[in-house]
Amino acid sequence: MARYIFITGGVVSSLGKGLSAASLASLLQGRGFKVRLRKLDPYLNVDPGTMNPTQHGEVFVTEDGAETDLDLGHYERFTDVNAKKSDNITTGQIYSNLLAKERRGDYLGGTVQVIPHVTDLIKDFVKGNTDGEDFILCEIGGTVGDIEGLPFFEAIRQLGYELGRNRVLFIHVTLVPYIAAARELKSKPTQHSVKELRSIGIQPDILLCRADREIPQSDKRKIAQFCNVSVENVISALDASTIYQVPHNLHCEGLDRQVMKHFGVKPKKELKLDEWDKIVKRFKQPKGEVTVALVGKYTSIGDTYKSLTEALDHAGIEHNVRVNVQWINSRVFESSDAEQKLKGVDAILVPGGFGEDGVKGKIAAVKYAREKKVPYFGICYGMQIATIEIARNLLGIKDATSSEFSGAPSKDKRGPLVGLMTEWKQAGKTEKRSKDSDLGGTMRLGSYVCAIQPKSLAAKIYGATKITERHRHRYEVNMNYAADLAKHGAVFSGLSPDGKLPEILELKNHPFFIAVQFHPEFKSRPFAAHPIFAAFVKAAKETKAVAPKLVKSKKRVA
Repeated sequence: MARYIFITGGVVSSLGKGLSAASLASLLQGRGFKVRLRKLDPYLNVDPGTMNPTQHGEVFVTEDGAETDLDLGHYERFTDVNAKKSDNITTGQIYSNLLAKERRGDYLGGTVQVIPHVTDLIKDFVKGNTDGEDFILCEIGGTVGDIEGLPFFEAIRQLGYELGRNRVLFIHVTLVPYIAAARELKSKPTQHSVKELRSIGIQPDILLCRADREIPQSDKRKIAQFCNVSVENVISALDASTIYQVPHNLHCEGLDRQVMKHFGVKPKKELKLDEWDKIVKRFKQPKGEVTVALVGKYTSIGDTYKSLTEALDHAGIEHNVRVNVQWINSRVFESSDAEQKLKGVDAILVPGGFGEDGVKGKIAAVKYAREKKVPYFGICYGMQIATIEIARNLLGIKDATSSEFSGAPSKDKRGPLVGLMTEWKQAGKTEKRSKDSDLGGTMRLGSYVCAIQPKSLAAKIYGATKITERHRHRYEVNMNYAADLAKHGAVFSGLSPDGKLPEILELKNHPFFIAVQFHPEFKSRPFAAHPIFAAFVKAAKETKAVAPKLVKSKKRVA
């Protein structure tokens, strides 16, 4: 029988509901329980796939091909449980389903309303596909009081009544700010947030109070009294130097103990946090450091590359080094002094992306890495850019380009070097699309098999010749250029099982040059760094050992 924990937030966004949910899930998992995490997003988009990452952050992709909120990445990294399409729902999906049912006549001519029809669909989502789970943790996006979130709050209120308090727990994450002028913490924002939540019928059982310093017991008693919560359930959620310290911090505050007490359950095994402690120690006290230049166009907000930067951290933890990320906006990198921005870095990474904006800077970064023998790692778009740079500067195909970019089409009879993927196979079926297809959900999404060439760098990295990785892209490199590229040492060492789609590109006679069409960052874990990221950071470490660098900045170059 599944028990449900609903995590809501108040006062401001970005308080860490997702990390709190993921941390609690990992603690319950450590106690021997089976957990599943879900995200309910109130925005009207069907999914975040067509949203600008600077507004919403990274789009996380699940094994089964769902474009989801980045918090699902935290869920996976903290629990090592692969998320599914059924673990993320949006208002857009709810209403799409609702209107389709209405058009079919499923409501038999009745008036369709938010209550009960919308709320019923939300409840069906929350309770669906939960067989064998001990705990279902559901995070509600946004903050209490947001108008678009009201149907979700109403739905979980109803579930609290229908399932009973022995199967439902409400956790509210709120802010306890420190006012420097008054030199004291203020509980009033928390009080108002809880008042707002109670006004819609939800009484929180546990409060996670975000603060940048210790909350005195007297303040906890005050919060408990005004918010109708026991003082033991007023939990401090203090700022941490690394997110991987949060599970231990919340455990020390008694969060997992209070959750089990609420449900009247006993742990199935003794909780051990040794692995978390080891990760935190390595993160805080590394034996060295390397600097990786990340050349992208969404560098103003860190959440746009969240899984990627986490994967770099995981690789750093594995090799016991701190990975300093030198953020370089590819638009700025198009200037004449571009090379100056890369002097002193130990490795270069070009991540995924879309569109022509900033492409010249990324090509310049690839050229620098290739000519200066700096370790290079390209992801998705970074593989396409690497292939274009090699074709232009080694093969002499000056008009080598992607059909995604503007300008004259390729005159080569083989077609553009990088072109729109019009069909591919998934689960035995052929998926098709055209330039007129909808943008949302029409890419090659989710896990696909890749066949790796034996004795290649990729085979050495993976220790295997058959792997699966997650994809998210519309364009592919044209296999018709493979023979010419190989003559110049650029080899497609990984292909789709039918040999039609290039998956991995590597450059011979280079200390480390590899680019992949998929997104390996989605499968990296703090306890097990992804093999390519681990190899990349190792190469950066070796480069630094040969020629020590001075750059240590983590600042973004705007």
